[in-house]
Amino acid sequence: MFGGLCFLLNGNMLCGVHKGGGMARVGKELEAAALKLDGVDPLSFTGRKMGGMVDLSEAAIEDDETREAVLSLAWEFVGALPAK
Repeated sequence: MFGGLCFLLNGNMLCGVHKGGGMARVGKELEAAALKLDGVDPLSFTGRKMGGMVDLSEAAIEDDETREAVLSLAWEFVGALPAK
């Protein structure tokens, strides 16, 4: 889908890495909280925003606190989804 490495939780996409950064599936309800973090932006591979998905800069991935905060939001959202 995006030419990177993807990680799943119970068969649902949780997060991934791509050249220049990463992405996380935080869901639309938690997206605003994720976007408040430094280095986190809406995910838009094609110029069109993908709701509920956020893009992390390289700096955001390297920062332990930011990475942990985003992954915690993603885990909260994806962990509540039914297993595939």
